[in-house]
Amino acid sequence: METPLIIECPVIGAELTREMYPYLPLTPDEISSSAADAVKAGASVIHLHVRDENGEPSQRLDIFEEVTEKIRNKCDCIIQYSTGGAVGIPVEERIAPLKLKPDMATLTMGTIDFGEYGIFENEDLTIETIINAIEANGVVPELEIFGCSMVDTAFKFLKHKKIPENFNVGLGFGLKGGMSADPQNIISLARKFHNHVWIASGISKNHLPISAQAIAIGGHVRVGIEDNIYFRKGEYAKSNAQLVSRIARISKELERPVATVGEARKMLKICK
Repeated sequence: METPLIIECPVIGAELTREMYPYLPLTPDEISSSAADAVKAGASVIHLHVRDENGEPSQRLDIFEEVTEKIRNKCDCIIQYSTGGAVGIPVEERIAPLKLKPDMATLTMGTIDFGEYGIFENEDLTIETIINAIEANGVVPELEIFGCSMVDTAFKFLKHKKIPENFNVGLGFGLKGGMSADPQNIISLARKFHNHVWIASGISKNHLPISAQAIAIGGHVRVGIEDNIYFRKGEYAKSNAQLVSRIARISKELERPVATVGEARKMLKICK
């Protein structure tokens, strides 16, 4: 397969704690080092959440700025900010870091029930607010799709030309309240978004089957400890880099090269 594989790495997320996962990077130095190691292992896109001084999820501008600068000093990569933050964070706080003009940002296309973590709210007005902030700061959006209703919402916004033409798509499978990791789901959504770069993520035990399928049918892969903390059943992944390295190895075994950062920028149409 000639198209190089983009590997996107979500290095921390918002829900995990050190009690849940002992290798969780929390400080700016730890997060930036984990990101740099993932890039060295083959990731070209770093999906970024940050934590405050108490280890709690935060959308504070100063922390995003510090972590971003530390990552930039350690490696060359595409940095994608989360505009989700954590459940319950007001949309004004969720979009605040976009003032720093990252390469990319997420744009979740609907509300989803995260079970014990609560309801992640994304009504149409919230989506429009995030779109406006993305456009105002010249950021490339990644449309996050976790369920079929989000597909309909995405195409509704696209029909009315409310989403910038330059976007890619993140497809999440196996999330509580979202789509299952049934192979037919990834095939169906890959067809719907065939004109755009799409990046698939399998949550927890689904990460390997979904990743392998995405590689085989021409998609791209998101893999990191935000989505899965295990390397194999009962064994924690030691780092994001360990998870990224395995996906890079599988892709190469399937004779599909792993994208360099420059190649990923070109495919994602990032001009920075």
